[in-house]
Amino acid sequence: MIKLYQFHASGNCYKVRLLLHQLGVPFETVETDIGTSGTRSPEFKAKNPIAKVPTVELEPGVFLAESNAILWYFAEGTPFIPTGKLERARMLQWMFFEQYSHEPYVAVARAWISFFGIPPGKERELEERIQKGYAALDVMEGELKQRPFFAGERYSLADITLYAYTHVAEEGRFELARYPAIRAWLERVQAQPRHLRITDGAPAASR
Repeated sequence: MIKLYQFHASGNCYKVRLLLHQLGVPFETVETDIGTSGTRSPEFKAKNPIAKVPTVELEPGVFLAESNAILWYFAEGTPFIPTGKLERARMLQWMFFEQYSHEPYVAVARAWISFFGIPPGKERELEERIQKGYAALDVMEGELKQRPFFAGERYSLADITLYAYTHVAEEGRFELARYPAIRAWLERVQAQPRHLRITDGAPAASR
C-alpha cells in the first residue's frame, strides 16, 4: 500500500490525493506535523532529506518527494499527461509556473492567514505576496479566456497543480469574483470524473 505523508490542508498534498483518487490507486495517508516533531525530525529526514510533505512511500523504504514529481510518477502513461510533444511541454510550462510564480504567493498567503498566523514583522511581506499572487491569477485568467484547460483541450496535470491552491485562494484574501474565466475553469475541474474535495477525509481538527 502506498503511504502519503501529508498535512491534509496543504494544496501540495491535496494534488497527490486528487490524482491518486482519480486514477483509482489505493493509498493511505499519514498525517505529519510540520515542525521539529514531524517533518524536521531525524526520522522523517531519513525518508525525505528535503524535510517537507508531501512525501510518498512507494514500497517499503522507497520514497519520493516534491508534489509535481510525485504527480508525474503516477500519471506517466495515463491520459493526465498529453501524448503530443507540444501539449506535454505546455503542461510542464504551467506546472513550473505554479511552483515558481503561483504557489509561493497564493499558498503562503493562505497558510499565514488561515492556518499558522502572520509571522511577526511579515505584514508588509504578506501584502507583497498577495500582489504577486494576483499577478499570477491575472496570467491564468488571460490563458483561460483562450482555452478550456492549461495544456489545451483536455484536463491534465497542469490543471491539477493550479487548481489545488487556486480553488481555496479566497482563504488567502484573494477575490476570485473578479476572474470569470478562472471560476468557469474551476467548475470544469470539479466536474471531472472521481473529483475529490480538499476537505474529503480530513482529520476532524482540519475540517
